[in-house]
Amino acid sequence: MTRIALQGDLLDFTSAPSLDDTASPAVRYRPDHWLLIGDDGRISAVQAEPPPADWPRERHPGRLILPGFIDTHVHSAQVDVLGAYGTALLDWLEQHTFPAERRMADPAHAAQISALFLDGLLAAGTTAAMVFPTVHVASVDALFSAAQARGMRLIAGKVLMDRHAPAFLRDDVAQSERDNLDLIARWHGRDRLAYAVTPRFAPTSTDAQLAMAGALMSAAPGLYLQTHVAENTDEVRWVAELFPQARSYLDVYRHFGLLGPRAMLAHGIWLDADDRAMLAHHGASISHCPSSNLFLGSGLFDWAATRHAGAAVTLGTDVGGGTSLSMPRTLADAYQVQALSGRRITAWALLHAATRGAAQALHLGHEIGSLEPGLQADLVVWDRAANPVEARRQSVARDLHDAVFAWLTLGDERHVVSTRVAGVERHRRGLIATDSNDLC
Repeated sequence: MTRIALQGDLLDFTSAPSLDDTASPAVRYRPDHWLLIGDDGRISAVQAEPPPADWPRERHPGRLILPGFIDTHVHSAQVDVLGAYGTALLDWLEQHTFPAERRMADPAHAAQISALFLDGLLAAGTTAAMVFPTVHVASVDALFSAAQARGMRLIAGKVLMDRHAPAFLRDDVAQSERDNLDLIARWHGRDRLAYAVTPRFAPTSTDAQLAMAGALMSAAPGLYLQTHVAENTDEVRWVAELFPQARSYLDVYRHFGLLGPRAMLAHGIWLDADDRAMLAHHGASISHCPSSNLFLGSGLFDWAATRHAGAAVTLGTDVGGGTSLSMPRTLADAYQVQALSGRRITAWALLHAATRGAAQALHLGHEIGSLEPGLQADLVVWDRAANPVEARRQSVARDLHDAVFAWLTLGDERHVVSTRVAGVERHRRGLIATDSNDLC
């Protein structure tokens, strides 16, 4: 039985906060409230008064309860290259990423890594994600199967690469089209799963493959598009050489019909004003990946300019360029990226982008991202402090923003108490379960 009432300090958002208002009215903070989860796995009520006596109860006094984080850009196979030393993007792919992805051709290895990866997300407080597996059909099947077993909202698709990659990772247009159509029929719209057409990035796809990807987008309603754009200056120069007819890197995707309201493009560091206007015009979103950008030395993303242009900004861990599946660590890095650019961004803007904002960018605001009755009970219970030093910091916080900002910038997976997906507890500190009967 899913039904349970949780008590704690509820924190979510009713609208998008500005980037710099620490007292934003968009913040909804309900301390010492009860959140009731029904047998259908949805939030049935949020209230100050205790639930009826027949409700199972779990009290978390002083702990935060937030919507589960939504990671909009991450690579499942790259848990094997976390913290790999010493190269910029293009060399890093050759030296570390491609060899790790090669191993995903083995269905047993793909199943092992997919399970490890998703359990890592849950343990870090992430309940939904947009994921790159690899070019291998086995990697896609393994990832979707593991997500289905955990009841997770997951968006993924077979990676497309038919040039400028090792032979062991290249596909061809005809076969990849057949594979994609089969995978779409098998997984798209099944339970909480959705399919994303996934060209890795423009340099590793021929014109013919990009055109095929554009055609796939009309193959089924609700398909997503995920790829990379303008992450690194060497990459941007390479794209200009490969696609001289395009005005910009982003314009390559526009030309092949890949920009739209369900397109999520990772990074977007080296975009100009016309590119940002193009994003907004097509309703496409950027997944800002600050940990990866810092680790690989790619550059500093201009969040304010992107938002001012009208394009949505979400957050991605980008493991393994990013160094952790923890969204709090990623958000802390996002603050530092903006600080290096001479700006300050609030905890509210950061948290919104990884919860309600991400859900809306993915057209899932009716399902996840907020603590609203009727939505799926994808949520996480968090400790405010993991050690005496952090507890002291919390005790002297000046106001709510100061306390939450300190929690966010000092926090990581050690602060996760419990993760629920559609009401079912899938992680409790020290325990992971993949079946609803595993936890009581």
